[in-house]
Amino acid sequence: MHAAKDLATNERRQQTYQLIAELKLERLTVWSLYSEIANLKPFTVHPDIKQKLNQFLQLLIDYISLGHFGVYERVLSGTERRDRILLVAYEIFPDLSITTQVAELFNEKYEHLEDFEDLEKDLSVLGENLALRSDLEDKLCKLLM
Repeated sequence: MHAAKDLATNERRQQTYQLIAELKLERLTVWSLYSEIANLKPFTVHPDIKQKLNQFLQLLIDYISLGHFGVYERVLSGTERRDRILLVAYEIFPDLSITTQVAELFNEKYEHLEDFEDLEKDLSVLGENLALRSDLEDKLCKLLM
């Protein structure tokens, strides 16, 4: 009985480690594409910019979703028993939710927009929120590892 419980716990932790690795890889890819777009200034309605931006938006939403519905939901679903992790998760969740909202608003604005007049300013705001999100994710992921 005890061995089966240990096996289930190890399996859950392995899945968590895989989710964390995937999250960090997606985050790295988001930052890479973010930098590519930032270097395309001045922002005009040019096919290269639109293509990169569309690619970025899709990846951004995938990354945000993986964090929200993968790692955080896994911690907050009730299967996590380590009090320290739960405490940190509940502490950082409101700020993570804000960064999610910023990313979603950015996506909604630029998904079909043909005017990039505010793109530089909006990228800056998004970048600040992604940096905060990275810090919060790292804090939680460090405890999970």
